[in-house]
Amino acid sequence: MAAQFGRRLRKGAATTAVAAAAVAALSASQAPGVITDDHGRQSAGADLGLGTGDTGGDGTATGNGRYYTDLPPLQSPNPAPTTGSGTPAATGAAEAGIPATVLAAYKQAEASLRESKPTCNLPWQLLAAIGKVESGQARGGRVDANGTTLSPILGPVLNGYGFANIKDTDNGAYDGDSTFDRAVGPMQFIPSTWEWAGRDGNGDGKKDPNNIYDAALAAGHYLCRFDHDMAVQAQLNAAILGYNNSTEYLNTVLSWLEYYRKGTHEVPDGTGTLPSHNSDEPASASPTPTEPSSPGSTGPGGGPSSPAPEPTPPATPTPPATQPPTTPPTSTPTPTETVDHLTNMGAGKLTATAGDPFAQKIAVRTDDKAGKAVAKVRVRFTIVGDTDATFTGGESVATLVTNKLGIAGAPALVAGEKTGDFTVRVTVVGRVMAGLDYTASVTARQADALARTADTALTCAPGGEFADQVEVKATYKGVAAGKVAATATLVKSADDTGENDKGPYFKDADGKTVRTLSALTTDADGLLKLPKLYADDTTGTFLLRITTTGGATLTVELTVAAAPATATPTASPAAS
Repeated sequence: MAAQFGRRLRKGAATTAVAAAAVAALSASQAPGVITDDHGRQSAGADLGLGTGDTGGDGTATGNGRYYTDLPPLQSPNPAPTTGSGTPAATGAAEAGIPATVLAAYKQAEASLRESKPTCNLPWQLLAAIGKVESGQARGGRVDANGTTLSPILGPVLNGYGFANIKDTDNGAYDGDSTFDRAVGPMQFIPSTWEWAGRDGNGDGKKDPNNIYDAALAAGHYLCRFDHDMAVQAQLNAAILGYNNSTEYLNTVLSWLEYYRKGTHEVPDGTGTLPSHNSDEPASASPTPTEPSSPGSTGPGGGPSSPAPEPTPPATPTPPATQPPTTPPTSTPTPTETVDHLTNMGAGKLTATAGDPFAQKIAVRTDDKAGKAVAKVRVRFTIVGDTDATFTGGESVATLVTNKLGIAGAPALVAGEKTGDFTVRVTVVGRVMAGLDYTASVTARQADALARTADTALTCAPGGEFADQVEVKATYKGVAAGKVAATATLVKSADDTGENDKGPYFKDADGKTVRTLSALTTDADGLLKLPKLYADDTTGTFLLRITTTGGATLTVELTVAAAPATATPTASPAAS
C-alpha cells in the first residue's frame, strides 16, 4: 500500500502542471525557525517548533502536532546513470543521506526491537521516516558523539493557541517550561508521554529525550505497542497514527519510508539536508504556470525584427493580514480541566501467583470538585516498580478514555515471574493533580502435594552410587504445579531436619560433596528429577526430604547396605 501511495504521488506530481508549480513555489519558501547563511544554505535555528499538538494531542507521542511536510524528491534515491550528456539531479542523493550518528541510532533501535519484540518487524527506515518528518533527522545530525543534540529541539508552547492546551506535567524538567508542555527532542515526545515511554538507548543510565539513541529506541517501543506488526499495512498505519493522529502525517511518513527503503547513504553529522515546510503553514495560492517567453525572430541583418514585449509590471502585493492576538483565547474548560480527583471503582489489594492473571480489576472514576463524574477524560494506568507484570498484550502502560459514567477500567493485569510488591499508578493525562495508586503483590508459585513417580526401592552399596535418580511430581489442588521452587536435603532424622553429615550425598559442579540442593524448580509439568545420589562408607537407612513453596513435603528413604555375602559351598563327606 505504501508503494502504491508513492507511485500515485509521483505520477500526479509529474503529470499535473499546477501541482508541479505548487511544489516549486513551496521549495522556494522557508519554514519558521530555519536560518539561511551567507551562502544561501539552510541551517537549523534554535527552536524549530516541531511535533506538537493542535487539538487533543495528549494521547499520542508528539501531541498530534506540527511536523515537516516536505515530500521526498521525485527521483529515486539512487538514480540510474543516463546515456545522454546530462547527469542525474543531485537532489535525490542528498535527500537520501542520513547523518552518521542518527543512522546508527535507528539501526541500533531496530536491532534491539528485533530481540525484545521480534513479532513487531520494525524496520529502521520507519524510524528514519518519522525522524525526518519530526525534526529533519535531528536538524541534519547536529548531535555530539554520544548522540545528544547540540541544543534542545523544542516544539511551540502548548497553551491552547493553535495547538493543544497541555498544562505542564514535568515542572519544566524536559522542556524548560513550568506552565505548559512542549514537545522535546529529535523524535518530539511530549513530557507526559516520555515519562512512561522513555528508554535508555545508549547505556548511560539516563532516559534523555534529547538523545537520538534514547529517543529512537523509545519511538520503536511506542510504535510496537499493542502487538503491532509493521509488516502488516493496516497495523503499520495504526502505529504511525498513534504517533500523530493525522492522515496527512501518515501519508508523509509513508512517503519517506518508501523512499528510504529504496536506498540511503551515510553523511557526516551536521551536514544532513533540512526540510523547510511545516504542517501549520498558511495555505498560499499556487502560482499560475506560464509559457516561457520566445525570443523575437531575427531578420537578415541579424537583429531582431521586432522588440521583445515589455515585461508585465508586478501586481501590487496584498498587505499581510492582521496578526492574531498573542494571548490564548478564552474558552469553555475541557473535561480534563474540570477533573478534581480520582475515585477508586475497583478492588483494593491486588494479589496473584506468578504467571497468573490478577482476578481483581482496576477501575477509576474521574470526578469534579462537586463529586460529579466527568466523561471523555484520558486516564493513564502505569505499572511502577521492580516487576515484570504487564497488562494484557505485554504493555506496562495503558491509556483509556472514561465512559459516560466517568469510569475507565484498566486492561487485565498479568503477573510475571518476579515476586513481591509493585504499584499500578493512575493519572489523568494532561492534568497535574494527585493520582491514585494500587498496590499489587505477586506470590511465588505453590504446590500442596509431592509424590514419587516410581516406587522402586532406592538402595546402594557403601562407596557406590544409587542406580535410580529420585523423581517427584508436584501438584496444587490436584493440578500439576509447574515452575515451583523446591529444596532437597539429606536430613539427620524424621524429627531432626538438620543436614546430615554422613551417608548419601549429591555432588556439585566441582565434584564436591553436598547434602542440600536449594535452587530447584519443577518443570512445566510439575516434575522434578534430582541429580544422582552417591553413598559414603556409612551403612544404614537415611532420609531425603523434599519441600516446595506452598508447604508440600515428601520424605524418601535411602538404604546403604553391603551386598549379601555369597555362601561358600561345603564339601560332601567322603563315602566310607
